[in-house]
Amino acid sequence: MTDSPNVALVRSILASWERGDFGRADWAHPEIEHVIADGLEPGRYDSAAMAQGYRNYLSAWEDYRWEVDEFRELDDERVLVLFRRGGQAKASGLDLEQMRTQSASVFHVRDGKVVRLVVYWDRDHAFADLGLAPKDGAS
Repeated sequence: MTDSPNVALVRSILASWERGDFGRADWAHPEIEHVIADGLEPGRYDSAAMAQGYRNYLSAWEDYRWEVDEFRELDDERVLVLFRRGGQAKASGLDLEQMRTQSASVFHVRDGKVVRLVVYWDRDHAFADLGLAPKDGAS
């Protein structure tokens, strides 16, 4: 089965992130809304704040990456990505893989650009917000 254009776009973004390459931004609409739905610093951010926030966050980690478990097309605008985070904190040595992080993000795509990105540190929170049930242990 061939991916829809939205899933193909999100898959290309995540291919870079799985390699630890977070430098590409051609996928983002200039006025993207970035939402951190839960975790330590929930909130809404514009594109400039999103870029600065990620630079600050990524600078604290060695080998930080996303490891995708699943892509789910929710409708003709939204793609849910279930993923795990990997990397080691520079200051404390904390290994994210040992914490068994199971996260999710919802990419809202219009006209070939991501206009909204909602990040969930807790995958179950994403399922609850979206009214979805996890598939076969995906939680």
